[in-house]
Amino acid sequence: MLDAMIDDDHGAVRASTQDGTYPRPQLMRTAWADLCGTWSFAHDDADSGIESGWPASGVAQRDILVPFPPESSASGIADTGMHRVVWYSRDLTDADLTAARHESGRRLLLHFGAVDYRCHVWVDGALVGSHEGGHTPFTLDVTHVARAGARVVVRVEDDPLDISQPRGKQDWREDPHVIWYHRTTGIWQPVWLESVPPLHVRALRWTTDPRVGTVTADIELSERPVAGVSVEIDLSLDGRPLATARAVVTESELTVVLALAELRNGQSYEELLWSPEHPRLLDAEVRVGEDAVASYLGIRTAHVARGRFWLNDRPYYVRSVLNQGYWPGSHLAAPSAQALREEAELIRAMGFNATRVHQKFEDPRFLLAADQLGLLIWGEAPGTYAFTQTAIERTTREWLDVVRRDVSHPSIVTWVPLNESWGVQHIASDPRMQHFARALVSLTKALDPTRPVVSNDGWEQVDTDIVAIHDYEWRPDVVQRRYATDADVRRLMDTVGPAGRALILSGDVSDAPVMLTEFGGISFDTESAENAWGYSTATSPDDFAERFEGLMAAVHASEALAGFCYTQLSDTLQETNGLVTEDRTPKIPLDRIRAAITGEAAG
Repeated sequence: MLDAMIDDDHGAVRASTQDGTYPRPQLMRTAWADLCGTWSFAHDDADSGIESGWPASGVAQRDILVPFPPESSASGIADTGMHRVVWYSRDLTDADLTAARHESGRRLLLHFGAVDYRCHVWVDGALVGSHEGGHTPFTLDVTHVARAGARVVVRVEDDPLDISQPRGKQDWREDPHVIWYHRTTGIWQPVWLESVPPLHVRALRWTTDPRVGTVTADIELSERPVAGVSVEIDLSLDGRPLATARAVVTESELTVVLALAELRNGQSYEELLWSPEHPRLLDAEVRVGEDAVASYLGIRTAHVARGRFWLNDRPYYVRSVLNQGYWPGSHLAAPSAQALREEAELIRAMGFNATRVHQKFEDPRFLLAADQLGLLIWGEAPGTYAFTQTAIERTTREWLDVVRRDVSHPSIVTWVPLNESWGVQHIASDPRMQHFARALVSLTKALDPTRPVVSNDGWEQVDTDIVAIHDYEWRPDVVQRRYATDADVRRLMDTVGPAGRALILSGDVSDAPVMLTEFGGISFDTESAENAWGYSTATSPDDFAERFEGLMAAVHASEALAGFCYTQLSDTLQETNGLVTEDRTPKIPLDRIRAAITGEAAG
C-alpha cells in the first residue's frame, strides 16, 4: 500500500502515485489505522437505544461490514426496509493504536468519510461529537477517551420520509421505482484513526495560476501556534524539485504563495499543466512544527467564453457521461478503491473525457483516480424533494462542506449545485426559489472563482455559466435539426425547451457555451430486470447500437454545442439505459462505443 507512494530516490511519500487506500488523498499521513471491517450493528425501530444504554454498552445484535450500507448485500445485512435509526459499535484495539502510532502528548483523531444522514458518536461511554450531512466528512478529537478496549458507538438517524434531506436518488418509497434507487443509510465511506501533534494541519487548499506562475497553499491549523513555528512547503514533479517556501506561522490560518520559475517560460510552461491528455500531478510536502503531510495538485485553468468551454486557455470539447455512482452489491458505497479506479478507467476507455457523477457527492478516492487518469468531473449536489427553510439550510451546508473538501482536485472543472429544479420545483414562478439558485451560484463563486457554475442543470437556469440542456428525444434527425446551428439553439432558448420548460429564467447567456448535458437514455435490458425502464427502448444489440450511434452522430454534427453528457454509464436496478450493464459489462463492443463517443469512424 504505502510502498506505492514512496519515491525511492528521495524516501518521501509521493501522494500523486498513491493507490487509493488512504481515504483522504490530498491530505495524507503515513501512520493511520483503518477501522473498516466488522462492526456490531442493530436497527432501532422503536428508537429505544439511548434509553437502553447503548451509548455505553454498544450493540451486539448482528455483524455488519463497514463501510457498506445495511441495505446492501455487501454489508451482510441486506435489509432494504425503512429503518429510521440504526446503531454501530466497535472496540478499539492495541493494533489500532499501534497502526496510528499514537503515544502520549499527541492527539488522536477519529475520521468518518460519510455517514447518512445524522449521527452521534460516543467513545468509552462519552459523547465525543455529532454531525449532520449524509455526504460530507467529519473528524472528532477522541484523545481523552480513546484507549485499547474503548468502545466506539455510533447512532445514525436517516428518516426515509424526510424529503428535506439532500438525498439524491434515494427512494422515499419502500421499493425503487422509475429513476430512484434503494436508500443508503449509515456509514458508507471509510472510518479511520490518525495520531497527530497538538499543532497539526487540519485543512489544505491549493490554487494555481499558470498565467502569473504561482501555486498558492491555504492552510488551516488546529490551533494558533506559539512563537517560532514555521511552515515549509516543497513542490516536485516526478521527484524533480520545482519550488520551496518557508514562512513563520503566527495565526491558525495562513496563505503561502510559491513561485514556479518554469511556469514563466512561455514556450515550455505547458509541460507542467494538467489535462485529460497529460494528467500531470505535482507532489507537495507540507511541514508545520512536528506535523508533516503529503499532498498533490494539478496546474490548470477552466473557464467559459465565446460560446465555448476553455481548458488551459484552449477551447475544449467536453465528451461526458452521466454516472449514478451506484453499485449492485454496495449501493452508493463503492466495493473498493480499486473499483473506483476501474470505473474511471472504463469511462476513459469508452472515449469520454469527462463524467458527471449524478445526484451524489462522490468518494474522494474516485476524484483521485480522475486526477491521475485525466478525467474531467462535474461536481453535482444530491437534491432535496422539498423547498423549506430546513432544506435550504441543509443543502447550503453540505454544498459548502463539499466545495471545501474537493476544491483542490484538478479533475473537477464545473460545479452543479442544482439539477432539473429538484428542491426548487416551482422556480419558474417562485422568486424565492430563483433567489436561492442565484445565491448558490454566487456563494460557489465566492468560495471558488476558478471554475464555471451551472445553476440548475437541465432547464430553468438563473445566472448560469453554461447553458445545460436535457433532451431525451430518441429520433436522431430531430436532434440534429434542433441543435444544428447557433441560430437553431438560440431559437430553442428563446421559446420552450425540449422538456416543455423554459431553459433560461434570468442572466446574460449570450456568451455562454451550450451543452446537451443529458440525452440518450436508451433502455436495452440484457438481464431481464424487473420493471426495466428507459426513455426509449431497444430490442436487440444491433438495434441498441444503431440508436446510440445515430444519436451520437446527430450531436457531433452540431456546430453549436460545446459538449455533451450521455445518459448513462451503467444500468442501475430498473433503470436499464446504460452503455454497460450493472456489473460494468459493455452491451456492445467497446471500440464501437468509443468510435461513436469520439466521433471517429469505427475500425
